[in-house]
Amino acid sequence: MFQLPILNFSPQQVAGVCETLEESGDIERLGRFLWSLPVAPAACEALNKNESVLRARAIVAFHTGNFRELYHILENHKFTKDSHTKLQALWLEAHYQEAEKLRGRPLGPVDKYRVRKKFPLPRTIWDGEQKTHCFKERTRHLLREWYLQDPYPNPSKKRELAQATGLTPTQVGNWFKNRRQRDRAAAAKNRLQQQVLSQGSGHSLGPDERGEALGSASSPAASLSSKAATSAISITSSDSECDI
Repeated sequence: MFQLPILNFSPQQVAGVCETLEESGDIERLGRFLWSLPVAPAACEALNKNESVLRARAIVAFHTGNFRELYHILENHKFTKDSHTKLQALWLEAHYQEAEKLRGRPLGPVDKYRVRKKFPLPRTIWDGEQKTHCFKERTRHLLREWYLQDPYPNPSKKRELAQATGLTPTQVGNWFKNRRQRDRAAAAKNRLQQQVLSQGSGHSLGPDERGEALGSASSPAASLSSKAATSAISITSSDSECDI
């Protein structure tokens, strides 16, 4: 009968290996190493109290799509503040991916906001302070500079920018996607305004037409429609800057 290998590593040595593999980004090797750890009750108890090992298990669970295991680890073990940022990103991204799979489409900024409200961060990876999902001004400035140079960065550039800003490549990609959408919407709005102006300059409204236009603009339905459109634009533009 096949038996799992028994390694004579101390918890501190195991934690050191986990940290090294985590920093290298070699998730496959990290997963194999975790699988090779001893399964004796005493050894498991010691490892389950080690934050580096728990964080490594959470990372492997996320990358293998085992979100239930990820949530179990994050909800049942208290982590120090140094691990919060990375684990919060895993928690949110896992819920985003589940929501996208359920809906069959990518999530927009408002969709992600609703997911965050439905699945708030557990206190095990959150110190209780109100978390903002807006990027810091320095980060936004750097993203804008790169966007002006190349609105469609390739995966290599996304990774480079992620390292420079402290974001994940997914966050960088989402920011560029949202920025392109805003620019396209603004360009379409400008074209529409130009068309209206050009039509207005070549055609003066008669008394009946002026009365009809004024009546439409002042009607309750038009007012509500205008407010709704303004609100939608406001939500989309602000969330696209702030969303992770």
